[in-house]
This record gives sequence, structure tokens and C-alpha cells, in this order.
Amino acid sequence: MRLFWFSLVLVIGAAAGLAFGWLVKPAGYANTTPDTLRQDYKTDYVLMIAEAYKNDGDLYKANKLLAEVGSQPSSRIVAEAILEARRLDYDQPDIETLARLSQALQGQPGLSSGSKP
Repeated sequence: MRLFWFSLVLVIGAAAGLAFGWLVKPAGYANTTPDTLRQDYKTDYVLMIAEAYKNDGDLYKANKLLAEVGSQPSSRIVAEAILEARRLDYDQPDIETLARLSQALQGQPGLSSGSKP
């Protein structure tokens, strides 16, 4: 009988804690921007932008998305992502995808600073 009451109180406590966390005081993270991400997640985000650029070739769109990652020039953001990708042992094809985006940005000086073409 003791085990039953212990289990019941444990389940009620867990349910009350979850209800409080979800309904009364939920986390306030809504509509955040990529610049608030941890560096490893920023690197993943930049890699996704690089993969999109590889597929559609739209350098202006890639530059616009990179501007959301930070206030630095886009080429600098990609260079930092390459360094972080190497540190985290990303696969070589992923690093090459980032490098292609970096080269494209460096080939367009107006874009690497975050401005329109």
C-alpha cells in the first residue's frame, strides 16, 4: 500500500511540475534570431545556408541569410564557421560546401560586407 501512495504522489508531483512549466511559466523563447545561437549551432545554420547556395546559386539570398547570423561581414561569418566545422570534425564535403560559399562571397566584394549587389 505504501508503494501505491508513493507512486501516486510521485506521478501527481511530476504532472503538477509539467503543468506549471508548460502552462503557468513557459520558457519565453519566441521569434529569436540566429545570432543568439551557440557557436556550434551557428555553424550548422551557416552550413545550411551554404547548402542552399550550392543548390540554387543565389548569392544575394545567402548573403541576406548570413546577415541574420551576426553583424560581421558575411565572408567573416563563413570563415568562422569553417574554423568551427574543422574543430568539430565536420565531414570534408561539408567543409568544402562552406569553402565554396566563402569563395563566392570573396569573389563579390560588395556582398561580403552585407550590402546589396
